[in-house]
Amino acid sequence: MSEFVLLRHREIPGLNQLKTYVANGGFSMWKKVVTSNKPEDLVREVKASGLRGRGGAGFPTGVKWSFLPNDIWPHYVVANADESEPGTFKDRELLEFNPYQFLEGLMLASFAVQANDAYIYFRGEFSQIAKKIDERIAELTTKGYLGDGLYATSYSLRVHTHVGAGAYICGEETALLESIEGKLGQPRLRPPFPALSGLFNKPTVINNVETLANLPYIIEKGSDAFRRHGTDKSPGTKIFSLSGRVNKPGNYELPLGTTFRELIYKHGEGIINGATIKAIMPAGASSTLIPATETALDTPMDYEATSALGSPLGSASVIILDETVNISRLVNSTVHFFKHESCGKCTPCREGTYWMSHITSRIESGKAKKEDIDLLKVVASQMQNKCLCALGEFSIMAVMSGLQHFRADFDARLES
Repeated sequence: MSEFVLLRHREIPGLNQLKTYVANGGFSMWKKVVTSNKPEDLVREVKASGLRGRGGAGFPTGVKWSFLPNDIWPHYVVANADESEPGTFKDRELLEFNPYQFLEGLMLASFAVQANDAYIYFRGEFSQIAKKIDERIAELTTKGYLGDGLYATSYSLRVHTHVGAGAYICGEETALLESIEGKLGQPRLRPPFPALSGLFNKPTVINNVETLANLPYIIEKGSDAFRRHGTDKSPGTKIFSLSGRVNKPGNYELPLGTTFRELIYKHGEGIINGATIKAIMPAGASSTLIPATETALDTPMDYEATSALGSPLGSASVIILDETVNISRLVNSTVHFFKHESCGKCTPCREGTYWMSHITSRIESGKAKKEDIDLLKVVASQMQNKCLCALGEFSIMAVMSGLQHFRADFDARLES
């Protein structure tokens, strides 16, 4: 791929400065959209593009927008910048080095659903980034891109920021909304869904930073141009956050449908010390462990093909494990992470992660028996499809797949 859609700052120095962004086509469509377009024009174009949510779920963005009712007002748009998934670091690069493209996307989404107030929710560790974004929002307001009565029309738009306290659970969209409202960051019971009753109990669209950063390109170039990259069902480019046992970790913007093999061996320059690749986690800690067979390596990284391997693509935070990694130790780390981050609202997740962490600790200390490994599987299976939100389901993915494909690594830790 010869052009960047999202990581344009790698080709254009100083793109995080407004004058440079504008000089390179930034906000070229904003005035036209506000003064000449109807909101449904934008919804229609984004639907036609096939853009899917880049935060993990992969739900069609334009369809998500169309769920908002037109008889309940006001509408809100919330940008999810709570990038807390271990192994994911794409949104941070966009926020630091290509922030105006993200902000322009947020503005376009707001006009599409006729929201007059938009919110950006940052994870607590992004407080310095949030401060810089506040400065850029103020600059856009001074320059007339944001504010009341834009371009002598009746449309007004204000953008607000909110910084969380570093809780992974607030990446879940309803817990995020609770946090913005000043409540404890815990998931809501659904229905009602945010499209009907979201922020302040009003219709709300929640999109990921990367999702929003795609919108200026789609609105300016058109849905057909966007579809030139990717696959029919998973169009466009995607930022893949590659980490783990590779020689060149980092963010790589590639067409959806690129194979794991190309990402790992061409862009990541292979495995450290030429070791044998063992497993792939396609979606960070929230992944099923996929044995690195030839078939798996040649699988296209898109929402359909990756799911067929037994793991969602998620936010495409691809973690590579080689033969030096003991899967039992890895599972112990992931279980302790989810136990620490569980909000405790639902019993299956609160109790399940607690007991799984006790068992995996016992296995890692070399004091476990075969029955403990069997018990770990029982506890994990009893959590399946019983949790209030996805966190509980994520917590068992590495456990269940690790026991299925790499049982020998667990057995090797047993008490002799």
